[in-house]
Amino acid sequence: MPNTILRVCDLKTYFDTESGVVRAVDGVSFEVEAGRTLGIVGESGCGKSMTAYSILGLIPQPPGRIAGGEVFFEDRDLLQLTSRQIREIRGNDIAMIFQEPMTSLNPVFTVGEQIAEAIRLHRGADRKEAWRRAVELLDLVDIPLAEERAGSYPHELSGGMRQRAMIAMAISCDPKLLIADEPTTALDVTIQAQILDVLRRLQEELGMGLMLITHDLGIVAEMAHEVLVMYAGQVVEQADVKTLFGSPRHPYTRGLLASVPTMSSGTEELSTIEGTVPDPVRFPAGCRFAPRCDFAAEACDRPQALLDVEGRHVVRCGEWQRVSQKDMA
Repeated sequence: MPNTILRVCDLKTYFDTESGVVRAVDGVSFEVEAGRTLGIVGESGCGKSMTAYSILGLIPQPPGRIAGGEVFFEDRDLLQLTSRQIREIRGNDIAMIFQEPMTSLNPVFTVGEQIAEAIRLHRGADRKEAWRRAVELLDLVDIPLAEERAGSYPHELSGGMRQRAMIAMAISCDPKLLIADEPTTALDVTIQAQILDVLRRLQEELGMGLMLITHDLGIVAEMAHEVLVMYAGQVVEQADVKTLFGSPRHPYTRGLLASVPTMSSGTEELSTIEGTVPDPVRFPAGCRFAPRCDFAAEACDRPQALLDVEGRHVVRCGEWQRVSQKDMA
């Protein structure tokens, strides 16, 4: 049987602003299994990162607040824990690789000191032991001359090395779940491939679950076992990676896949999704994608629930069957 380590149920994260309530995460549910990767995709502002921050208790309160839902890590609801209890889990059992390592690493401490601090805090190691382990971790993520680099400050490292240092810090306590938020942003394709190889190898060695947040559908196709597509704070489709790429049902998912250039594209104009993401303070009463959807119908004016297509494939579109039939015609 699958070993589910994270179960998110109807999570809602709202922000109170002068303009109104921003429903950044609005009823999101999913599971992550040990040793498997869940890819989360969608446009900027769809709620991907905010979902991760909600899980880790990193939402600034106020203006943010958890408006509802449950987040079970193993048998504990993280939303019911005290700040101290969640800090004991964060960085130890659940770790996160943030989007931009230069702003996540402290510029006045060496990378070795920052990794060693996490080991001392969560594992109770002394300074000498923690430093030795920090060097081992830098070597594990393929940083050359690891002992020398451990004494370097973040600005002395390249973007790829800083990202590797962030990964080393994240895995320093052998987490059961690793959340990677755009781990290859602003890196060239060669370094991207190396970073992904590191993550894949570490996952195999540690057996950890991986939440991979990204805009890059190519990375999802290569790394993920399950894929969650988010739009305007909601899940619009979820399936295993082969099913989602082979038989996407939601018009938004199809639009995302169609916008990816291929080797056969040549000089053809790239496909785009017309329109913009709706104002999060004033989401449409019905399907939130309807104003941009070529298949919108009268039924789309009503709120849409997630529907089972087959097996573990779900889609938030009351018209998905009609859409599929129209495409096949």
